Amino acid sequence: MVAAAGKLSVVVVMVLVIATIYNSVSAEPDMLQDVCVADLNNAVKMNGFACKASFNALDFFFAGLAMPQPTNNMLGSNVTLAEVMQIPGLNTLGVSMARIDFAPGGLNPPHEHPRATEILFVLYGELDVGFITTANVLVSMTIKQGDIFTFPKGLVHFQINNGKGPAASISALNSQNPGREDIAATLFTAMPTVSDSVLSKAFQISYQEIDSIKSMLGGKP
Repeated sequence: MVAAAGKLSVVVVMVLVIATIYNSVSAEPDMLQDVCVADLNNAVKMNGFACKASFNALDFFFAGLAMPQPTNNMLGSNVTLAEVMQIPGLNTLGVSMARIDFAPGGLNPPHEHPRATEILFVLYGELDVGFITTANVLVSMTIKQGDIFTFPKGLVHFQINNGKGPAASISALNSQNPGREDIAATLFTAMPTVSDSVLSKAFQISYQEIDSIKSMLGGKP
């Protein structure tokens, strides 16, 4: 009887520990007030932003996703963010959005969001989308207007418009500040620079090819 009670106590303690760990590592904890509009000018460093003393409706408003944005760039795509830096009222709410516009052939290059899962809705056109698992398995398909596709948190993913006309999508992410690391730009334009020997061995390319890639991406040869 005593042994059984002891085992039960161990189980209870383990459950409590697991629950505590889960809550402590969750991306964005539950709010402790109705709103906490970000004071973007506050110098206090914290996980998120300090709350402004006062706020108004404009702190919760953003019109930037309404219209297509120019795609006349090297990648043929344009990402418009709607996160806490654009909408201070999102602070502590754990959500954000983005609009992605694509020219024909436009690419939103392989990247990952370290703090958010992404769910993408196609406004118009069609996109080839995919993500890569940690087992190096590509999960991909073609999606069209009205379709939805999900990219798991932290996994490398991409979208490309292989159609003949323009395309656009809206993404929702479960973080006020999802973060983004473009694989190519992160490695080839980092400051201080990543050693050429690391890049050469990782990609099996020459130092001359590394310099060429850096120059195209705007990095320092």
